[in-house]
Amino acid sequence: MTEERVAYINGDYLPESEVKVSFRDRGFVLGDAVFDTARTFEGKIFRLDDHIDRLYRSLKAVDMDPGVLPEEMAQISQSVVEKNRPLLGEDDDYWVFQRVTRGAKSIAGDSQTDSGATVIVECTPLPLKARAPMFRDGIDVLTPVIRRIPPECLSPNIKNVNYMNLVLAEEEVKGKAEHPWAVLLDTRGFLCEGIGSNIFLMRDGTLFTPRPQFVLEGVSRQIVIDLAGDLGIPVSEEDLTTFQAETADEAFMTSTSLCLCPVRSYNGKILGDGQVPGPVTTQLTAAFSELVGYDFVGQYLRTLNTA
Repeated sequence: MTEERVAYINGDYLPESEVKVSFRDRGFVLGDAVFDTARTFEGKIFRLDDHIDRLYRSLKAVDMDPGVLPEEMAQISQSVVEKNRPLLGEDDDYWVFQRVTRGAKSIAGDSQTDSGATVIVECTPLPLKARAPMFRDGIDVLTPVIRRIPPECLSPNIKNVNYMNLVLAEEEVKGKAEHPWAVLLDTRGFLCEGIGSNIFLMRDGTLFTPRPQFVLEGVSRQIVIDLAGDLGIPVSEEDLTTFQAETADEAFMTSTSLCLCPVRSYNGKILGDGQVPGPVTTQLTAAFSELVGYDFVGQYLRTLNTA
């Protein structure tokens, strides 16, 4: 076993340095690609079936045939993690990505041959140390000027690789707070989503989150909604304003890598009494940790004590 991670590409498991994609691949040329991502806990992939199901919904929506059945994609994902598990650092975990492009497909009037889909499955260590301060202090959410692509242009539930809209939002808020995180508004002026993340607000005993018609329905988002129901916390999916966010009692972000991370401020305004995490966030975090059987907050925070 070398010190280099292994990835899957079109039937082969190769060292990452040997994984090559044609510069004519439509994923590179046109952003014509979809993906999904899961994470591991203690080296085991969590809710892989949910992520594979969402990947294949995206594939169906864009009429893209990966040439691989869902159960095969799940097995490939498991194999990639197992092959790379010996390289996993102590107390580390992996992000696990499934990426599918339409391949080097012919363009009208071009003699180029259709190569078929490009399928890549790879994993990379979670950025635990880089994101640990957000768990200690809370995220500082900011509203960028740039708006989220509206669903009438592209469904937010097609998890595609074209992240330029979200990247520009991240660039816009960079350096404007200690732990900045962009949450874009939709074109109607309501809260939408951040890069790979969903937002929740706690106000007057009810948990609020933007409507699924306008955001990617994150796997972690649904987990939190389900856990809140189990705990008797009312949940409402509705249009939310920046005023509601700035005056919330508490808030948090969900994503595959973060799971659930507290928000300290919104547009520079400290939420609630400034306690991070807030009581409901603490309650839901504990329930999430119990569900996965692992203290993911502790996993992040322990990196603060490492050199």
